[in-house]
Amino acid sequence: MKKNLPSISLEFREGTSDKVYKVAIEEVSDKHVIKYVVDFAFGRRNSTLNTGSKTSQPVSLEEAQKIYDKLVLSKTSKGYKIVGEAEGLGTSVANKVVDKDQRDTGLRPQLLNAITEEEAETYLIDNDWCAQEKFDGKRMTIKKTDKVVIAANKKGLSIGFPDAISEGISSLVDATGALTMDGEAVGDVFNAFDLLDANDADLRDFSYSIRFNTLSTFVRDGSKSVVVAKTAIGTKEKHKLMAELKASGKEGIVFKKLSAKWYAGRPASGGSAVKCKFWKSCSCVVLKVNAKRSIEVSLEDQSIGNVTIPPNKSIPTVGQVVEIKYLYVAGKGGSLYQPIYLNIRDDVDIEECTFKAQKLKYKSNDQD
Repeated sequence: MKKNLPSISLEFREGTSDKVYKVAIEEVSDKHVIKYVVDFAFGRRNSTLNTGSKTSQPVSLEEAQKIYDKLVLSKTSKGYKIVGEAEGLGTSVANKVVDKDQRDTGLRPQLLNAITEEEAETYLIDNDWCAQEKFDGKRMTIKKTDKVVIAANKKGLSIGFPDAISEGISSLVDATGALTMDGEAVGDVFNAFDLLDANDADLRDFSYSIRFNTLSTFVRDGSKSVVVAKTAIGTKEKHKLMAELKASGKEGIVFKKLSAKWYAGRPASGGSAVKCKFWKSCSCVVLKVNAKRSIEVSLEDQSIGNVTIPPNKSIPTVGQVVEIKYLYVAGKGGSLYQPIYLNIRDDVDIEECTFKAQKLKYKSNDQD
């Protein structure tokens, strides 16, 4: 008797896009041994679908399930939604997707492209750009409506956050007031750097200078748990801030165009807000948990070294995505030099942990 094998139908509707994507595990006979393949079909709704297979040859049911799960999660991370109910054994991946949909707040932050320290000089001398510290914390978009305060990560999913920050946000407006604020939490302090709306006034189409000045007015008499990110305007002040941040071992600096409107997401290149890291960091996958509080990490299943987990942080498990700070990589195929474990990245998918996406910093020939 054939097993009730997993299958799922997905859809993507946004703007003029109306697409479907179907995935299923199928049973086949390979030299009289029962094995499995992962097939898919995709295309515009009500059109002839393109078909293919994610398995070049039949595999075990366990391996097929892994391939199936990875494919479904990769599609849902790009905005596809489940149509109806998933079927078959091992539909835990569908439960993960449903949970994700239920946690979706609809909030989307503005994401920044990276620049090098050499490129930063352009922004330092341009008076239409301000500078702020790049915080080494947890990115959050916070929204207050009536008496409810919620926070979302960079994917827009609802996340927990300290009560002190919730109370601080609530203190900025009256009981029935509303606001949406973007920033980064470091411990119990929310470092606010943008105000998207406040008391029914949508500020997204206003320039960043107006949004920032309004934010500063809102937070001026607020709680100690909500502060405005220190901002430098003018060439002299920006150079001074960058020197201070580097001297104190901070992660980096952010530049924002004062005349720019707000937008959600990350542009293909450039943008009106960019980040410059003094240290590099990469999101990678835990390949192995070693003895004595150490883990081996990888990109595309290729090891890029080991890193020690600090005593005050829990040890991640195999398959989790983690953020590692490092100075450089000695060369292609080498390991991270002086890696420092930062945290677990529950807002980054395994599919994003590639050499191309992480842009490893390799040691130059003249570097000490």
